[in-house]
Amino acid sequence: MTPNLRLPTSRPEIDRAGVDALLAPLGVDLSEPALLGRRSYYRDTMGEPGEGDWGIYDDAIILRSPTAFATFNANTDPSHHHPGVAVLKPGVWQYKVGIHGLSRPAANRYEALVQAGAVTVAREGQGDDTGWFGINIHRGGWTTTSSEGCQTIHPDQWSEFIALVKAELRRYGAATLPYALTQR
Repeated sequence: MTPNLRLPTSRPEIDRAGVDALLAPLGVDLSEPALLGRRSYYRDTMGEPGEGDWGIYDDAIILRSPTAFATFNANTDPSHHHPGVAVLKPGVWQYKVGIHGLSRPAANRYEALVQAGAVTVAREGQGDDTGWFGINIHRGGWTTTSSEGCQTIHPDQWSEFIALVKAELRRYGAATLPYALTQR
């Protein structure tokens, strides 16, 4: 079997204190579940050194709550550059459990995290845009990150990620959780 060159050899190695140090200044309530996205986490060990590459899992998404902490290999950029493609801007955005792929046949839809509020994206060649664009957090692919602007988790880690997020939301009686996207 050919190794998957789009996936790092390990999960992100950041500890709870490091995550808290990034979330607290953004006003994220550390007594509730939250997600941290770290764009370009593997910037100097994958792809072009010094660059945040598109189309590979060189980013990190971390779930943290008072009772859970887990890191996941992720992609926070679109898979490909093209005019008008949406890139989620760093900031704190609200997400909830919903269905990804509503425009697809029912057999291709699945549970994911969907926008629970407006987000701001940078559109290649067009500037910033704020609204409801379907910038979801969903399962990526093995040969592509499967993103037209969404945030994706490597498929080998997806089931663990969505199950843990749902369990923590239930534990804390929360319908939404903040997703804080930061740039390395």
